[in-house]
Amino acid sequence: MYLGAVVGLGGIARNAHLPGFERDPQVRDRFRIVATVDGAEGVAPIGGVPHYARLEELRDAGPIDFVDICTPTASHLQLILWALEQGYHVMCEKPVALTRAEAITIADAARASGRVVVPCHQYRYNPVWLKVRDWLHSGAIGRWHLAEFHVYRLMADRGTGTTATPWRGQSEHSRGGVLLDHGTHLIYQMLDAAGRPDALRAWTGQLRHADYDVEDSAQLLFEYPGQLGMMFLTWAARHRENRVRFVGDHGTIEWVGGVLRLEQNGESTSYDYSAELDKSSYPTWFAGLFGAFASAMDTGDAEPHLRDIEDVATVLEAAYRSAATGCQEKIGA
Repeated sequence: MYLGAVVGLGGIARNAHLPGFERDPQVRDRFRIVATVDGAEGVAPIGGVPHYARLEELRDAGPIDFVDICTPTASHLQLILWALEQGYHVMCEKPVALTRAEAITIADAARASGRVVVPCHQYRYNPVWLKVRDWLHSGAIGRWHLAEFHVYRLMADRGTGTTATPWRGQSEHSRGGVLLDHGTHLIYQMLDAAGRPDALRAWTGQLRHADYDVEDSAQLLFEYPGQLGMMFLTWAARHRENRVRFVGDHGTIEWVGGVLRLEQNGESTSYDYSAELDKSSYPTWFAGLFGAFASAMDTGDAEPHLRDIEDVATVLEAAYRSAATGCQEKIGA
């Protein structure tokens, strides 16, 4: 049983992390949240869990094994380094690091402390993505050569905030826009499917939300030998939609909304995952993530997760640099 504290009590903590610790019996057997920390005015504590306004007060909660960081992006690096200095294991909301240098700083601190840092890349445990990965790895469509990811939203997620401009649209809190927010998930999914690209091209811009000081739209091209990955993300749409497509030599995998379709040599089969993708099901995705976190703490093997953090940060850094210069960015292995 690992004892932990959740740092930050916004929407992601209340609607996904905290329910995720409670819903799955195997997760409940491994984790117990013994404290929460959030110094914002008017934050309501979680019933029955001791709540603190300052990190330093965590010492009053008794022995703690880990912290689960659910705060805005701008605070992640500082909080991770603080937690490692205290001897805590860390799970942190995405994005954990925005540059390769930040990722290396985190990795060095984790190794020096003998603790693990695990990113909240819970979309890996989305039931549809698990099926897509299974099909790709089993060669269901042969060798794929084109991957497309499209995400349409009307605006940045407000979370529990009440300000006119969501915190995700304010660089002092978010450090970036839709590319960091939802794009992080698509990036690690792309890397899971194909690894680091040889090169990357990107565009970021503001199409609709003039009150944001970050991008509300982004496009990325992942360039591989004989393969291309394309991503488009926007907070400037008129409706909410997700679309993913992989095109291979012998077929196509297509995921639109809650429907997943596999076409093989002209024969098509569809699967309805609408219930599993409803927001009320999000905490169940965290069961797999929390299981991976427990395994990392059990074994002390931080390296796969540190590489994951660095890989995503490397792509994010290259994407923003490419968008700023208009040039292709070389990445490589």
